[in-house]
Amino acid sequence: MASHHTSEKHCINGIEEMTQVAVVMVPLPAQGHLNQLLHLSRLVSAYDVPVHFVGTTMHNRQAKVRVHGWDPLAITNIHFHDFPVPSFPTPPPDPNATTKFPTHILPSLQASIHLREPVYTFVNKLSSTAKRIVVIYDSLMAYVVQDIHSVTNAESYCFRSMSAFCVYSFHRKYAGKPLPSLEGCLPPEFSEFQKLQREARKFNSGDIYNASRLIEGLYLDLLAKENTKGTDKLWAIGPFNPVVIHERKDSNSRHKCLEWLDKQLKNSVIFVSFGSTSSLSNEQIKELALGLEQSEQKFIWVLRDADKGDVFEGDVRRAPLPEGYEERVEGRGLIERGWAPQLEILGHPSTGGFLSHCGWNSCTESISMGVPITAWPMHSDQPTNAMLITQILKIGLEVRNWADRDELVSSSTVEKAVRRLMDSAEGEEMRQRAADLEQAVKQSLMEGGATRKEMESFIAHITR
Repeated sequence: MASHHTSEKHCINGIEEMTQVAVVMVPLPAQGHLNQLLHLSRLVSAYDVPVHFVGTTMHNRQAKVRVHGWDPLAITNIHFHDFPVPSFPTPPPDPNATTKFPTHILPSLQASIHLREPVYTFVNKLSSTAKRIVVIYDSLMAYVVQDIHSVTNAESYCFRSMSAFCVYSFHRKYAGKPLPSLEGCLPPEFSEFQKLQREARKFNSGDIYNASRLIEGLYLDLLAKENTKGTDKLWAIGPFNPVVIHERKDSNSRHKCLEWLDKQLKNSVIFVSFGSTSSLSNEQIKELALGLEQSEQKFIWVLRDADKGDVFEGDVRRAPLPEGYEERVEGRGLIERGWAPQLEILGHPSTGGFLSHCGWNSCTESISMGVPITAWPMHSDQPTNAMLITQILKIGLEVRNWADRDELVSSSTVEKAVRRLMDSAEGEEMRQRAADLEQAVKQSLMEGGATRKEMESFIAHITR
């Protein structure tokens, strides 16, 4: 990659030269959002552009600890800046809630609005060290960056954390033409926070998507054509996550899931994970457990509760499994109750399927590793992502229809869905389509590829 930009002030013939450009990342303090902008930081920093990742002390720590596929501490021009915000009490996740949206983290999101002043002060100070400051902010952090326009050499770019298909669908909803149905995706409690962000989004130099034109070209073109966001500049430079997993040299640091996968046959294991914001009831966990057992397929199941407001504090619910379950599935199933290296698990040759909630991080990681999905969406953009995966890309299948989201998913339904993906001709066809898409995506990220060219176009734009 090009490396013609300085990463900090330096002296030439005794004269201090300014950095041409510095990038400031402003993520929403929720795992799926932190992860995407940290991955984007890696991509931008590879062009010798200094990146400043700003947030609360706890959320910056969370982003660094949980990132997969690379080490953010090993990259010298990614700088983390911790800002204090008022502490708000947050309730624990409610596994029995009728709506699966994580309303328990809303106090943490509300607390993020207090980043407005420290982020502005930081950008204003940084502006004296660079010819241009480029602020890339999560669309749900518009309130925090609304003052940036008053910094004369600063520009702001809105990062869309959802798929282009989902952004287009939400736009059609507001225009009274929903496609698909978005009923039940977001609770009323979230609408006030959304409104706050929409009203603050007044200055935008362009939109950035964790998307590939190979996958979502139609919807990216429609968004650009309709100019729905007040800017005609749009860059699709995903997937942000690493698409090649380098083998760890220190075998002692490998996760036990990867060691277990080493002993399994190619494409023989289904990976089961519902992300960081979903909590299943004890009853649903029992049905899922029995369905996996009855499917007779090998599996790795990350059985975790949803994240709390502070992932480093307090006790975590340990959901019960049926009596004797782990003994019965020993050798065929592995239960992981901690944080697992999802990207590396999906990239392992033995992984042949993914039972997923269809968060956008999980979708892009699964696509870039060529793994088909059994879709079980819970809330937010997930039902729309599931439609993209199952009906448009045809690299996955539904566990159940979104219209039946309030019903318990039986063990027999789980068993059938898992068998269908892992042990049928239909599933094998999906696996082949996923593998073909993986190769196309990886080619597009290589030198001369379409996505690489789009990334270079963005870098050229901000360093113009």
